[in-house]
Amino acid sequence: MPHIRSSADLRNNYNEISTFCHDHAEPVFITKNGRGDLAVMSIEAYDALLETAQTDAAIFRAEQELSAGGELLDAEEVLTSLRRKYFG
Repeated sequence: MPHIRSSADLRNNYNEISTFCHDHAEPVFITKNGRGDLAVMSIEAYDALLETAQTDAAIFRAEQELSAGGELLDAEEVLTSLRRKYFG
């Protein structure tokens, strides 16, 4: 269930909202005049969300490249080749 607070709560209860975001690793949605305005989250939760989005985007690009005729390589062979090249 989303955690929703008013903009007045953000001004008056910043520490409580900050603690919630850190303890629960999920956003708090801030309303202004009864309508959604902001999503507030901890830096750690934001970094995790961003990392997931970047990973999803990389997988999507790889799938597009493969469907467009890209070459599929064996991961073990590629890693062995890179180790030989960079670590002797």
